[in-house]
Amino acid sequence: MPLSSEKHLMEVADVCDKKWGMLRERPLAFSISAFAGGAFVCFGAMLALAVSAGVPSNLAPGLANLLMGLVFMFSLVIIMFSGMTLVTADMAYGLVGVFQDRITWRQFVCGVFVGYIGNFVGSMTFMWIMSKGGGYHALPWLMRAHEIGLAKTGETAMEIFVMGIICTWTLQSAAILFMKTNDDMSKIVLTAYGPLAFVAGMNEHCIANIGFLAVPLFQQDMWVEAVSGMNNVVPVLMHWGFGKFGWAHNQLFTVMGNAIGGTLFVAVVFQLVADPLKLKDLYRKRHELMAADGELKEVE
Repeated sequence: MPLSSEKHLMEVADVCDKKWGMLRERPLAFSISAFAGGAFVCFGAMLALAVSAGVPSNLAPGLANLLMGLVFMFSLVIIMFSGMTLVTADMAYGLVGVFQDRITWRQFVCGVFVGYIGNFVGSMTFMWIMSKGGGYHALPWLMRAHEIGLAKTGETAMEIFVMGIICTWTLQSAAILFMKTNDDMSKIVLTAYGPLAFVAGMNEHCIANIGFLAVPLFQQDMWVEAVSGMNNVVPVLMHWGFGKFGWAHNQLFTVMGNAIGGTLFVAVVFQLVADPLKLKDLYRKRHELMAADGELKEVE
């Protein structure tokens, strides 16, 4: 049986307690967890690039996106089951924790910042290693990586922002529902849906994009050499900056959109749906049980 909305929100707040407790008491462990979470996201990004290279758009315009989503979707599954840190999920968990007085706003911001840095390092490290692999130097994968990079960095700020909102609206709905069910199969299905939806739906996820956009930049010299003799290709170069076709341009507005999608459209909605009186009663009963348990230990 799925948990009630109130018990579900309490469990989400418990996860917030655990994560921010790790940050407070074992900051190195939290940072390593975030590093692993960023790398796990890029496990999916690597597979998405691998299966979508060479798929002709005239065969079916959405086929490449569907294939990418189907292989990408298990990245969140391994993050959730391993308990590693993904900053976009923590945006939702942490805000629920703020609403229930588990953490302060200052602690929330600190946790999100440290989580992002760890995810950034993990994502960038994994994709840098992958970019050195010979298989991804072959023309179909070289071209596909650059195509994905240009598509994402060539969008306007508003286009990136709104697709960032939709991304975490779908993704964090799945991440927060992970704790509403008790059996593993339901957890896997719910969790897998989030990445499938945002990748197949062509959304923008800040941690996935760290790697997706870094790969064509790492390989850009090889790409330029490969297309130099192609009359039908007009070379468009990417860069690390804030202008059009820039890595930072996409990352800035993706982070902003992801923050809105995961907090306003997920955490706030789930918190408002829960009955505050029932939630308060659950906390009262928990405190009574804890007090009774403490008295029992004293007697023993």
